[in-house]
Amino acid sequence: MTFGARRWISGGFAAAVMLGLGALGASTLVRAQDQTDAPSPDQPRAEAPPPVVHAPPKVDEADDDADAPDSSAKSSAPPPPPKPVIPLKRPRYAVAVIQALDKVTAETERFEVPLNTPIRYKTLIFTVRACETTASDEDIVDAAAHVEVVSQPKAPEGGSAPPPRQIFKGWMFANSPGLNLLQHPIYDAWLIACKTPLPSA
Repeated sequence: MTFGARRWISGGFAAAVMLGLGALGASTLVRAQDQTDAPSPDQPRAEAPPPVVHAPPKVDEADDDADAPDSSAKSSAPPPPPKPVIPLKRPRYAVAVIQALDKVTAETERFEVPLNTPIRYKTLIFTVRACETTASDEDIVDAAAHVEVVSQPKAPEGGSAPPPRQIFKGWMFANSPGLNLLQHPIYDAWLIACKTPLPSA
């Protein structure tokens, strides 16, 4: 046998041996992996974990107290509004005292006018519809009268009087005579006081 043939045979034998060893190693590795994955008879099987049960949320007593109506809130409620104060009634009177001035002669005259009774002063006729004073709970003290004044000269002898003409209608005030005064070219008039109290209703 030549040297080349022996070399070829020895090279093929070596290759065959290497292939065999590679196959043997692969089978051994697969068997070892299977044994590793397989559970051992002494090792207990892993069981599935039990289902998780969530506990109901804990209710805090402080929350219950917050939801419950607070008795202290009731006690701290604002008090009811006070009842409105009813003003006292003004005292009323049956007679008004009026003073008149004749600006031509500078003569003054004071006279009384009962309610709803026409009283003449020269060419003027006064009729008082109401006369009252301020009540005790008012800040000021005053007298007021609702007066109607008409101008009607006296009828001449054997003739008829001219028709009356109203020249004033409104309230006169004793302490403020210039507030609502009688405007006439000859006469001035203002309220002095109220007298003879009427019985209270």
